[in-house]
Amino acid sequence: MTNGSTELKEAAGLTVGLDVSDIYTSFCMVDKEGNVIEEGRVRTTEPALARRFSVVAPCRIVLEVGTHSPWMSRLLADLGHEVIVANARRVRLIAESDHKRDRTDAELLARLGRVDPGLLGPIQHRGPEAQRDLALLRARDALVRTRTNLINHVRGAVKATGGRLPACSAATFHRKAEAHLPEALRPLLTPMVTMIAELTARIRDYDHQVELVARRYPGVRSMRQVAGVGPLTSLGFFLVIENPERFRKSREAAPFVGLTPRQRQSGEREPQLGITKAGDPLLRRLLVQSAHYILGPFGPDTDLRRWGLRLAASGSSRAKKRAVVAVARKLAVLLHRLWVTGEVYEPLRNEKETPARAG
Repeated sequence: MTNGSTELKEAAGLTVGLDVSDIYTSFCMVDKEGNVIEEGRVRTTEPALARRFSVVAPCRIVLEVGTHSPWMSRLLADLGHEVIVANARRVRLIAESDHKRDRTDAELLARLGRVDPGLLGPIQHRGPEAQRDLALLRARDALVRTRTNLINHVRGAVKATGGRLPACSAATFHRKAEAHLPEALRPLLTPMVTMIAELTARIRDYDHQVELVARRYPGVRSMRQVAGVGPLTSLGFFLVIENPERFRKSREAAPFVGLTPRQRQSGEREPQLGITKAGDPLLRRLLVQSAHYILGPFGPDTDLRRWGLRLAASGSSRAKKRAVVAVARKLAVLLHRLWVTGEVYEPLRNEKETPARAG
C-alpha cells in the first residue's frame, strides 16, 4: 500500500472507490484480487481531481450519488474511466455501519464495484443542458414550497386569535388576505403578506421561463396532450428521464419515479406497503398533482379518470389517496408511451374499443 503517489504502473482490473465530501474526497484503490493498493484523499475540485486521475490508466471508479456526483462523473468519464454512480439506497450499509469513516466508505464502494456493479443500482446522470433546465424547475419548486409555508403561517396566526382568512388560491392570497388581517397582528403579518406577493411574482416569472424551455424539447409536446399535464409535469418528466430508451417497456417508468408499492414477502405473508418513493421527489410530486387534477372536479372525462374514480368509489380518504397514487403511476407509463411513439392520445380509447369488440 502507498500513500500520495502520483502514478500507477498497473491499472488493469483496478477499481477505485470515492467517498465525496465538500472539501476533500477520500479514495481507495483495489486490484482484481481485492487487495488495497492505495488510499488517500484529494480536494473536491475539478483541477485537483483531474490531476490525480489523469495519471491513472482507464479503470472503474465508483462514487455515491450526491451533490457533486454529476460534474465529477462527467469529468472522470472524460478522462477515459468507467464511472459508476451508486444509488444511495443500495449502499445503505455504509450509512448504517458502526465504523463509518471516509476511508472505509471509499474501500467499501471499491469492493462492491469490483465484485458486482449491479449491487450498486447504478444511476445515469443527465447531461449538462438537461441539468441546467431541471435547476429551473427545482428553483421554482423551492419558491412554491416557501410560499406555502408562509401562507400556512399567516393563516395559523390569524386562526389563533379567533379570526379566519377567506379561502383562495395561493396566487391570489396576498390580495385577499390583507384586508382580513386582525388589527393586532397587522404590523407583524403585513410584511409576510408582502413577501408572499413577491414570491408569487417570481413564480410567475419562472412559469414563463418554463414555457419557453419546454418549447425546445419536441418530446414534451406529445405528453401535453393529456389533460392535467402542463408544461411543468411534461418538462419535468422529460428532463428527469432524459433518455426514454433507458426503459425497455413503458411500465418501467412507474418504479423509476417511486410510485410502485414496496414489497416485503415472507413465506405466506405479503403485507400491503406504501410506495417506494424512489427516484426524483420533484417529478413524483408533479405527477401526483396532475393526478389530483385528473380526478378533481375540473378533470375532463377520460379512461384514466374513470379508472381512478372506480378505485376511489368507496369514498374513504384512504381509497381516494390510493386512487391518486394509482393514477399518477398509470400516468407515468402513459407519458413515456406517448413520448416514445409520438402517437395521438385518445382520452376515451377504451370506449371506442368496447363496441368494436362487441360487434
